[in-house]
Amino acid sequence: MRIVITRPEPDGERTAAKLRARGCEVLLAPLLRVEFLAPDLGRGPWAAVALTSANAAHAIGRHPRLRELTSLPAFAVGRRTEEAARASGFTAVTSADGNEADLARLIGARRVTTLLYLAGEDRAHDLAADVADAGVTVETVVVYRAAPVERMPAPVEAALRSGEVDSVMHFSPRSAGIYLKAAKAAGLLDRALAPFHYCLSQAVAAPLATAGATRIAVARKPDEASLLDLVAST
Repeated sequence: MRIVITRPEPDGERTAAKLRARGCEVLLAPLLRVEFLAPDLGRGPWAAVALTSANAAHAIGRHPRLRELTSLPAFAVGRRTEEAARASGFTAVTSADGNEADLARLIGARRVTTLLYLAGEDRAHDLAADVADAGVTVETVVVYRAAPVERMPAPVEAALRSGEVDSVMHFSPRSAGIYLKAAKAAGLLDRALAPFHYCLSQAVAAPLATAGATRIAVARKPDEASLLDLVAST
């Protein structure tokens, strides 16, 4: 199977290595360029930290005030974000093992009072609004941004044009939209819709289905492991 991974680096290569180990041929097409920031975190104090992306963990791992945060309880949206948070130095990390709604429920159940939310510039959900009814005060700090690319890599365009792509792996609604936009700009939209599309969630699949893709599969859970299992089962 030849599969295109649209995930940003360095996570794209990590996913590619797992697929290669399963016998897949992989083409990397990172559709977002991630930039880590070092913003003012504010004064605090905070009772806990929340992360909805591994990129947030990578970014805060480089922040000069990291040591002030790593002793706090940290809540991560899923297992990959939990792993990245631990790698950055957090020791008490709890994963919601799901999506942003699952994370909001976890935080509310833990009776957190004040929360530092380490976020990306572009967000599909408002965590502060999601936990407001639980009485949680949230300070949102943007620690990374992801800029869209205008074109897919030339080898990926060539493979799509020649019909040599069996499937495409999508990790976010935003990157799925960028995939469609880049394909249209290259005159490849029909070719780009034709492969099988593996999607992290129904929200990720939505723009592809709207554009006309008919061969779509959605992971049982919104995490990398479930998406890899989906590839193996089809």
